[in-house]
Amino acid sequence: MNQPFRGPGGGGGIAFQNQPSALFNAMIAPLVGYAIKGFLWYQGESNTGRSAEYARLQPAMINDWRTKWNQPTAPFLYVQLPGFMEYNYLPTESQWAQFREAQLKSLSVPNTAMAVAIDLGEWNDIHPDRKQEVGERLALAAEKIAYGENIVYSGPLYQSQKIDGNKIILTFSNVGSGLITIDGEEPGEFAIAGADKKFVWAKAKIEGDKVIVWNDAVSNPMYVRYAWAVGRQPRQSKFI
Repeated sequence: MNQPFRGPGGGGGIAFQNQPSALFNAMIAPLVGYAIKGFLWYQGESNTGRSAEYARLQPAMINDWRTKWNQPTAPFLYVQLPGFMEYNYLPTESQWAQFREAQLKSLSVPNTAMAVAIDLGEWNDIHPDRKQEVGERLALAAEKIAYGENIVYSGPLYQSQKIDGNKIILTFSNVGSGLITIDGEEPGEFAIAGADKKFVWAKAKIEGDKVIVWNDAVSNPMYVRYAWAVGRQPRQSKFI
C-alpha cells in the first residue's frame, strides 16, 4: 500500500536540513569569497550524544572555513551550550556536560574564544530567552581576539590540580583581578570522587587564583567536576 508523503520531518518525509552538506551548501557556500572579519558559531544541541566526534569536527570545521576564506587566523568565536532540562539534585553523568567539555577543547585552535552560557539557560526551552548576555560575552571575546584589546574576555579556565591530603587544589587562568562568586558565597556545584569515580557533592572555597575542593567522606580524592549534570543550570552561586 502506498504511504502518503508527509514532508520534511513528518514521519515519512526527508528532513532536508539534516542531509549531508545541505545547510552548508544553502547558507555558507554562497558567502565564500565575501570579506569577513571572523565567525560567530552557536550550535551543538543536536550533537550532544556524540561529544567525542564533535571534539574532532569543530576544529576541522574551523580550519576548513578559514581555508575557504583564505584567512588562516580568522577569529572564530563560539558559544558553549547553556543549561537545559530539569535540575538534578545528585551528581550524575550527563551527555550535555560531556559535550561542553568537547567544545572547550576547541580553544586549543589558535584565535578562538568560547562564551560560557550555562547560567543563561532555561529548563523548558532549548533556546534561551537571554540572548543579549550571550551577545555581550561574544562581543568581549571579539574585542580581545579580533581587535586585540587588553581586556578580561573570558571566565576562569581550569589550568591544573594538586592533591593535598583529602583536598584537591585547582588552579585557573583568566582570573582577572581574582576569583569571586556572583553572590559572595562559597562556590557551589563542585563534586568530588576517589578512584571509584563515585561523585558526591563537595565543599569548596576560594584562595587567590585557586579553589580548594573536598568532602570529608572522600579521604583520597582523585577527580573533581564543576556544574556537571543533565543539561541543567548551576544550583548555587555562579563561579566567575
